[in-house]
Amino acid sequence: MRSSHLVSAIDTHTEGMPTRVITGGVGTIPGLDMAERQAYFAENRSGLRGLLVNEPRGHASMVGAILQPATTPDGHFGVLFIDASGMLPMCGHGTIGVATALVEAGMVPISEPVTEIRLDMPIGRIVAAVAVTDGHADSVTLTNVPAFCDSLDNDIEVPGLGTVRYDMAYGGNFHPIIDLGKLGLPYDRAHKDRILDVGLRILDAINEFRRPVHPEDERISGCKHAMFLAPDSEPAHVRNVMANYPRWSDRSPCGTGTSALLARQHARGYLANDDVLRSDSLIGTTFLARSVGATTVGDRPAIVPTITGRAWLTGTATYLLDPTDPFPEGFVF
Repeated sequence: MRSSHLVSAIDTHTEGMPTRVITGGVGTIPGLDMAERQAYFAENRSGLRGLLVNEPRGHASMVGAILQPATTPDGHFGVLFIDASGMLPMCGHGTIGVATALVEAGMVPISEPVTEIRLDMPIGRIVAAVAVTDGHADSVTLTNVPAFCDSLDNDIEVPGLGTVRYDMAYGGNFHPIIDLGKLGLPYDRAHKDRILDVGLRILDAINEFRRPVHPEDERISGCKHAMFLAPDSEPAHVRNVMANYPRWSDRSPCGTGTSALLARQHARGYLANDDVLRSDSLIGTTFLARSVGATTVGDRPAIVPTITGRAWLTGTATYLLDPTDPFPEGFVF
């Protein structure tokens, strides 16, 4: 067996959505904090990203989480998220997968009934509280970075669709939030490809003409994920479907998307105080979200969201790169 690269991983899924947790074979990426490490990785290690998430080892909806030494004195690990579109400043379902893998593999000190894991990410500190029974990770509640509603009732002209109205909110990534019923599309898995086509066209238009920029960090800009709400959604119980770059739909309810949606529900007065938001995915899995505090981001009112979901280990692997492999960075089909 010949290989020029060996990478070890624990594969998980969070409410149906995969995360490949990279535990070894990458080394420590240069940088004083995780934002600097992300920038370095994007510029110098993009081939490794392709190897791990693209076909034939991955697929269009694969998300990878690269574990790094913490960059803060009290952090357990640093995390960089990768997918087929590039790098993500944060991934909610991925964080739940990472926390579950760390507990199940005994990579952090475990206490019951709750194990707290402090993770350093490009967007800052994320704390994951893992409910543990007999050493098993039953669920994870992550305290996300502050989420805020960037703008309400925006109109964008989309070729072939006309004027589309959306709200823009941030929950670790930017998400336009769109009423699916107003586009004449049913909330139905049989129509997921049509929803995906529409979503990508809307994302293209927003990124070209109304690209959002984080008020405190201009490195965080643009949107790769559009959230569509089912027509029968209620303020505290929403069914959503995601359309994501480069072309895939989230199997989970999307952690950063649910955080953004929670901020939008608060901004519109649909939820108050610590009301719980139930967010369901297109395959029927669920995240629960609530605000545990109020703050500001720049000049915008913001909330501190928590997201609760479950993840399961699906396998462990060592990924190889044969020197004669014609696809050392994988491929997108």
